[in-house]
Amino acid sequence: MSDQIFNVLFLCTGNSARSILAEAILNREGQGSFRAFSAGSHPKGAVHPYSLQLLKMMNHDTSFARSKGWEEFAAPDAPKMDFVFTVCDDAANEACPVWPGQPMTAHWGVPDPAAVEGTEAEKRFAFADTYRMLANRISIFVNLPMRSLDKLALQRRLDEIGRRLPEAG
Repeated sequence: MSDQIFNVLFLCTGNSARSILAEAILNREGQGSFRAFSAGSHPKGAVHPYSLQLLKMMNHDTSFARSKGWEEFAAPDAPKMDFVFTVCDDAANEACPVWPGQPMTAHWGVPDPAAVEGTEAEKRFAFADTYRMLANRISIFVNLPMRSLDKLALQRRLDEIGRRLPEAG
């Protein structure tokens, strides 16, 4: 793989929390090598306010943030995706969207912080924990030796990143 900028799409169900967080993290961590996007199979239509507050607190630009459907990235004039990562939570029996075409794909499931019930502190902790899990995975991803891995080895590494158990927060 060359010095190109790789397009990465993060998919989840509502595109209001997990995929939005991942998009922000990768656009900062992978600047110059990766360009991130996010979408949902059933977009909520609005980004969760806790997502926006957390990103601002972590000094991320939030001007990009909007809840949108994955169809936007399937259009003929959409950027060609090199990687597509689903971040839905299998453990909660969430249906993850499947991406057509030939990008490299992997499942990096994390619990949906927007589904957490409890006190405001518990909800905010869930968003921070999701951010941490995604940031850890994305850090590993952006540091992979892309140019020295063949496609099969790269696919194995992407799958390994998704299988890593999140460290206790």
